[in-house]
Amino acid sequence: MTINPIYKYQWFIKIVLYFSVLAGIYLSTIQWLVFKDWARDDYSYGILIPFIVLYLLLEKRAYLSEIASKQTWNGFVFFIPGILLFWLGELSGEFFTQYFSLWLIVVGLCWINMGGGKMKIIIFPLFFALTMFPLPSFFNVKITFGLKLISTKIGVIIMRAWGMSAYQDGNTIDLGFTQLQVVDACSGLRYLFPLIVLGILMAYFFRSRWWKKLIIVLSTIPITIFTNSLRIALTGILSERFGSKAVEGFFHDFEGWLIFMIALAFLAAEMTVLAKLFPEPQSVDKADKPPAPLTDSIDRPGIEKSLLKQPQFIFSVVLLTLTLALSQGIEFREAIPINKKFDTFPMQIGKWQGKAEPMEEEFINALDFSDYIMVDYHDEKGAMINFYVAYYESQRKGESIHSPETCLRGGGWVFSQNGKGVVPVDGQQGNIVVNRALIQKGPYRQISYFWFPMRGRILTNAFEMKWFTFWDALTRQRTDGALVRVIAPVEQDENPADAEKRLQEFVRLIFPVLSEYLPQ
Repeated sequence: MTINPIYKYQWFIKIVLYFSVLAGIYLSTIQWLVFKDWARDDYSYGILIPFIVLYLLLEKRAYLSEIASKQTWNGFVFFIPGILLFWLGELSGEFFTQYFSLWLIVVGLCWINMGGGKMKIIIFPLFFALTMFPLPSFFNVKITFGLKLISTKIGVIIMRAWGMSAYQDGNTIDLGFTQLQVVDACSGLRYLFPLIVLGILMAYFFRSRWWKKLIIVLSTIPITIFTNSLRIALTGILSERFGSKAVEGFFHDFEGWLIFMIALAFLAAEMTVLAKLFPEPQSVDKADKPPAPLTDSIDRPGIEKSLLKQPQFIFSVVLLTLTLALSQGIEFREAIPINKKFDTFPMQIGKWQGKAEPMEEEFINALDFSDYIMVDYHDEKGAMINFYVAYYESQRKGESIHSPETCLRGGGWVFSQNGKGVVPVDGQQGNIVVNRALIQKGPYRQISYFWFPMRGRILTNAFEMKWFTFWDALTRQRTDGALVRVIAPVEQDENPADAEKRLQEFVRLIFPVLSEYLPQ
């Protein structure tokens, strides 16, 4: 079988056109993915995923060459939502939406230009490509923090079985002679997502029935928890003998490598056991069957002349070019300055006397706000309220409001109560609804309120906040907004209801003052 050179040439033009326009649209998104997200320890494996996807596609090239490409409108089922999600992510300042948008558009373009026959062959590599994108931070923290506590608990059980005295307090282990703070790096939870990805690959190459493949993938989670517990226990046992050297330097890195190899061995052993206990019938695997015969000839006269004139191709290029032109040529966000600078914020609020606390430079750079204030207010009895506001003149990708719930969970705070609270305030607002949580870290307890003042609205939901940011960017050219967080520590013998009463009283006083600073 020979392929007309003109046909190859026109395919090359199509690929270059698509790549150029997509690079223009998603340049900032790809830069963030490569230099920010893949630079994080948790997702450093992401840089390998494109090469694995490329290998998986090349592995199917013989099958692809035996099936004719067929233009279809079906691919727009993916392509159109991808365009819509691009604008949602672009205007709301959300990178994960942008990642998923890029994936949808690429899958849609493959389907549009190759047809359903070839899509069936490359469906796994395309879905596997999703693993290169990190999960949203709030989702990541909720998953890993819960697993970290489970791993810590099992690790303590192992140390006690070894004969050591160990006491768990949240993610801290008291060994008597020292305390171990179990963070993601030390607990090995940074191997959770790489091990899941590895489990998916091993299941793919495991020539067996689907339920065995599913067991392989799902088992990566308990395997990760158990091996993490082993690492925590090993760290505690070695700390008793070698001191702080066991949690740093060579010992620390070697423990991580050893635990990952043990997890990999568990997966390999699991595959072997499944193959022995439930042998497959002697039949030809679908993946090993010879390619299907051509359903349409790619050398038929006239086809090579029509590749660049096909309506599906023209329509997709026009939509992408229009998206690029609008995203680069129109400014959807005006920078709305704060009404008053926070350095003029009063330090005396009713009976509360405040002292401004500067934030460390690394946090200022990471949060990338336009202005902020952080004050510890005290009353005449010594009770304290921590008050923090971050204001953003214009929210963009990588420069948007971060929910404190994610930061607090990441800092080891456990949410024993989490819901909504109602605070009566003066003025037109009447009552405002805020996020409320009773959080605990070791012996320390706090009542926390936070909410998002957004262009005249009081919002409490991160998804709601993203939606209104997108909508106001379209209709009002505004994406400014703020985060307000107020915390009342609960004293050792104090009833949390008394601390919350203090907090409500303070919010009633501060709310009208804050309204003078934030644009409505």
